[in-house]
Amino acid sequence: MGRSSTGWFWLCLACCCAFSSVLADNTPWKTFVIHADKSKLPEDFSNHLDWYSATLSSIVEEPYLKYGHERIIYSYENVFHGFAAKLSEREAKKLQNQQGILAIFPETVYQLHTTRSPEFLGLERGNGGAGDVWASVKSRRDVVIGVLDTGIWPESPSFNDSGMASRPARWRGACETGRGFNVGHCNKKIVGARIFFNGYEAATGSINEKEEFKSPRDQDGHGTHTAATVAGVPVRGANLLGYASGTAKGMAPGARVAVYKVCWVNGCFSSDILSAIDRAVADGVDVLSISLGGSVSAYYRDSLSIAAFGAMEKRVFVSCSAGNGGPGPGSLTNVAPWIATIGASTMDRDFPSIVKLGNGRIFSGVSLYRGRRVLSFDKQYPVIYMGDNISSPTPSALCLPGSLDAHAVAGKIVLCDRGMNPRVEKGEVVKEAGGIGMILSNTETNGEELVADCHLLPATSVGETAGNAIKRYLRTSPHPTATLSFEGTKLGIRPSPVVAAFSSRGPNFVTPEILKPDMVAPGVNILAAWSGQAGPTTLCQDHRRVKYNILSGTSMSCPHVSGIAALLKSVHSKWSPAAIKSALMTTAYSHDNTHNPMKDAASNTSSTPFQHGAGHIDPSKALDPGLVYDIGPEDYFNLLCSIKLTPAELRIFAKSSNLSCNRGWNSPGDLNYPAISVAFPERPATSVITVKRTVTNVGSPASRYHIAIAPIRGVTITVKPRTLQFTNKYQKLSYQVTFTTVALQPEPRFGVLIWTDGVHNVRSPVVHYIVYMGDLPSFAEASTVAIDMHFDVLSTAVGGMDTAKDVIVHNYAKSFSAFVAKLSQVEAQSIKDAKGVLTVFPNKYHKLDTTRSWDFIGFPQDAQRNLQEESNFIAQKLFR
Repeated sequence: MGRSSTGWFWLCLACCCAFSSVLADNTPWKTFVIHADKSKLPEDFSNHLDWYSATLSSIVEEPYLKYGHERIIYSYENVFHGFAAKLSEREAKKLQNQQGILAIFPETVYQLHTTRSPEFLGLERGNGGAGDVWASVKSRRDVVIGVLDTGIWPESPSFNDSGMASRPARWRGACETGRGFNVGHCNKKIVGARIFFNGYEAATGSINEKEEFKSPRDQDGHGTHTAATVAGVPVRGANLLGYASGTAKGMAPGARVAVYKVCWVNGCFSSDILSAIDRAVADGVDVLSISLGGSVSAYYRDSLSIAAFGAMEKRVFVSCSAGNGGPGPGSLTNVAPWIATIGASTMDRDFPSIVKLGNGRIFSGVSLYRGRRVLSFDKQYPVIYMGDNISSPTPSALCLPGSLDAHAVAGKIVLCDRGMNPRVEKGEVVKEAGGIGMILSNTETNGEELVADCHLLPATSVGETAGNAIKRYLRTSPHPTATLSFEGTKLGIRPSPVVAAFSSRGPNFVTPEILKPDMVAPGVNILAAWSGQAGPTTLCQDHRRVKYNILSGTSMSCPHVSGIAALLKSVHSKWSPAAIKSALMTTAYSHDNTHNPMKDAASNTSSTPFQHGAGHIDPSKALDPGLVYDIGPEDYFNLLCSIKLTPAELRIFAKSSNLSCNRGWNSPGDLNYPAISVAFPERPATSVITVKRTVTNVGSPASRYHIAIAPIRGVTITVKPRTLQFTNKYQKLSYQVTFTTVALQPEPRFGVLIWTDGVHNVRSPVVHYIVYMGDLPSFAEASTVAIDMHFDVLSTAVGGMDTAKDVIVHNYAKSFSAFVAKLSQVEAQSIKDAKGVLTVFPNKYHKLDTTRSWDFIGFPQDAQRNLQEESNFIAQKLFR
């Protein structure tokens, strides 16, 4: 069988994950993050940095290096203990065997996941009236929110500190300076600004300070947008070229912002992110808002997961974007249970536009176009589609740079298919070729989801159905024509909210018993502050400058939750991060403004907890949830024990603390999580699973709660006791939920469990589904059996064991059973049909969590093409 047209396929047996690659330079060194046991500090050393330096000096293979600290780029002291250093692969292996070294992991590249929302969330109802949540909040704590992103544009009116009190005395942060940023740019709103670039420079070379601000100043806009969303002060008349005009206000306008710039032109590197979190915790932040992510991996290999665990131990709430990998299943990132994982949904605001064809048919779309070029709605213009209507889109159908024939498109409206290159760039390609307008058509991947863009020529986006209808008209009409019009801003859109198609979904393949995402929040067409250095499209050809911009992505939904968490922290200063997350989850709703179940934009059918988690956040109810499910560091540690991490892997989280495994835990399902996810094995030894939950009364001291259950087909759910009688505030009571499978269901089933006292409805989503849980007696035996299974299946598909060994890329057989291989489409289909294979899907590159990620960060076009050619497909296969 020929192997000329192969892609990368991911084949998973139980849980699926991928690992990010890092950018390599021309040196033999790479950056590694080293986890050390703090308690193993030798008596000969007075501090850990000297110990790390001496340890490095003993293993480096550089004859002229006298001091190991020359290779160290960071030392970590707060959220975990260790350091980051530049090492060769050989040196890293030698270092692994040194006393006190727990684990060594290579640098990982993370990418950013790229205001009507206060009113939509119910925070603001009138001018400080009874329904105004901000007016009713009695703050007990001056909250500081740390934002890890691309920096900040301090001149934005959203960061004005007029009327704010002095910085809290407990604050230990600093205002670092550099080109375009001085101490005066920090104020009582922006209380700290730091930069982290050592890991980035170690991988990519020195930052070009003429082209990029090596300072907290944000030239990209993403960091400014997220910081303003989380805590911007009210700014009247904010708008983008007249669209979405109104008062822009962050979720926690009274909170302080501390900026930690970790993302640069080519991405965000794990050693820098770890250092930023470590420093932020030491500075004294209360909340961390992190709108970025990498690929999913086991908790002990995930740098962000490890750092967030340490932050949680210090009672810092960590909120992360879920990723923009939707609508594919299992596309989530940042799935650790101690992280709040946030998906994206729409609001009741849109920016409609109209496509009118020459045959009189009219189609609705969306657009943020506002420019000198105007198409008359009373006139028709020639329209053209450069595709050839085959299943695989051509470069000209996608309007890729250099693909359009200027003679063919000049003076015409061009229909372009969505995909491959940024949406706004397609319009620029049409403009440069002489086109006068663009209709951007969704394909099957995006379905009917519409995201508005600030195009450089008259252009509108339409859904797949409308796009296909327009293509049929173009094929059948001898002289097809069309025109476009732009309708401005429209409020009261129904239905809303709707789960965004791009929002990453469950299930959580790392720990099926932990439902992810946790919740959804506004993340589509969000207006917030912007950098004065970038145009609204971030294209180099876009010379427009705006104070506010509209973006979409889970990058935008994450700061909504971070700000609401800060609001809760300011009121309930003693609540743990888990209690805050519980309040947000158990008060979330799953119905839209038509009183019907919330929909999924990808399928236009009802969404499920795999798409929306516990539901859409409801800040006013979260302030008074009635009951909370609290979780402490020792509980999370017991979860790690229950998924059978090795002692060395557990020490990464235990560090030098007294955390140890509680042998009473049998399953990750024993974690006191606000959602209940019950994962039965495919051939269960028992048809009954019982989970325990404990709730803490944070409402009226004397209260009585009754249970209500939404049933699940094929499953009997029994709750004992059925009534909880509280006599004191902060009293804890426990209950058990027993699931008895009457008939195995081929698809996941969803239900709801609600405790109600007549005032509060404490709602927990319930998920029942079947997964391969693994029943092999030991990791060693499991690994051997699993790898043999991988090669047996693969060799059958590719024609022999020798070929199988050539095409396999990764074997996963410890935390889960899986493998990655380079396969043709035919071979992938053959494996999909093999016995024991559950599913197959193509490889995916994880990037910034905005829906315009590559053009936003300036990712080189040739690098994009190389990436796509090198990794065309990943197929995931789950084995039964």
